[in-house]
Amino acid sequence: MTKASTASPTRAVAPAGLVGEWRGLLDKHAVVSCALEKELQSRHRIGLSEFETLDRLVDADCETYRMSDLAGEIYLSQSALSRAVARLERDGLVSRSMCSDDRRAIFVCLTDKGRAVHAAAAPTHREVLEHTLR
Repeated sequence: MTKASTASPTRAVAPAGLVGEWRGLLDKHAVVSCALEKELQSRHRIGLSEFETLDRLVDADCETYRMSDLAGEIYLSQSALSRAVARLERDGLVSRSMCSDDRRAIFVCLTDKGRAVHAAAAPTHREVLEHTLR
């Protein structure tokens, strides 16, 4: 009678150098993003993508912001940004308008309600960053 093999799975060696550093960054990003998403949703009923979009609009401190400029400054893909802005517009937090000089350009404008939601959610955002990045 032969004994069945009970070989344990081989444990992978942690990658060194740049690959290890990259994976560490990805792990940290996942932890921070998940914590932000959870707290922003539960406390303010806003997603991380929507908050980041509002945050960029507040930082821009201008009346209108070109959607293409916003896309260049945020980590979202063009389609993900469009969906986030559509949700913000649906909730009355931003408004969108067409450029009269260039029909391809779309402007995004923060509303008073959007500014208020951002002001309420920003301390939560900063608190989570403080807790997860320190």
